[in-house]
Amino acid sequence: MQDRKKQILKAIVQHFIDTAEPVGSNTILVSYKFSVSPATIRNDMAYLEKEGLVFQPHTSSGRVPTDTGYRLYVDEMADYKLVEKEAIEELEKVREAFLVQKMEEKIFDAVRLLSQATHNVSFATLPGKKRTFFLGISNVLKQPEFKTDSIRASEVLEVLENDNNFINTLNQLDIDESIKIFIGKENIIKEIQSCSILVTKYNFNGFEGFIGILGPTRMKYPYNSVILREIKKMLTD
Repeated sequence: MQDRKKQILKAIVQHFIDTAEPVGSNTILVSYKFSVSPATIRNDMAYLEKEGLVFQPHTSSGRVPTDTGYRLYVDEMADYKLVEKEAIEELEKVREAFLVQKMEEKIFDAVRLLSQATHNVSFATLPGKKRTFFLGISNVLKQPEFKTDSIRASEVLEVLENDNNFINTLNQLDIDESIKIFIGKENIIKEIQSCSILVTKYNFNGFEGFIGILGPTRMKYPYNSVILREIKKMLTD
C-alpha cells in the first residue's frame, strides 16, 4: 500500500477515535493537510474501502475503520512513543486523584468512629482541600451546658460553619503528631472557649492534616485522648 494511503487510513482511524463520527474526504484534506486534490483523497478512501480497511455506514456519510483497519493501524501505524509521556502523565493524575479519594474515605470513616466513640464533635481536615469535615455536632447540642444556653450553642455552631476560620486557627496552634489538648480559654477562637479541643496531626503517604475532637470542657480527657490516639493509628496504618 502506498504511504499516502496508509497516512489517510491513519487519519481516518485517529479522527474516528476522537469524534466517533464518520470521516469525510474534506475533513481529511483540511484537518490533516494532505497536499493532494480532494479527488485523490476520495480515490484513496475508495481503495481503502475496497481493501476492507474502512466502510461507509451510510451512502451520504464518510468512512469509519473496520476491525481490519484498526488492526493495520495498531500493528504498523500507531506511534506508541509519541503518546507515552501523555499516557503516563494522565495515569499519574488519575492515580493521585484515586489516592486522595481513598484517603478521604478513610478520614470519613475515622471521623465517624471518633464521634461515635467519644459522643463529641469529631473533625478532620481533608488532604488537598481547605475545608474541615465535621461529624457529631448534635452530640454537643445534647450536652446540658448547651441545652440550657442556646446562645453558647449557636456560637459553637457558627464557628464550625466558618470553615476557613477554624482551619486557620488550627494552623496557628502548635500542633504536631502528639495529641494536644486546648482547654476552654486556651482556644484562640473566643466563641468556642466554652469547649475543649483535642487535636493531632496525621501524616500518611504524603497526605497530612489535622484530626481531633471538640466538646464541652466537661469531657473525659484521658478516655478521649486514648480514642483519638487509636483512631489516628487506624487512619495512618
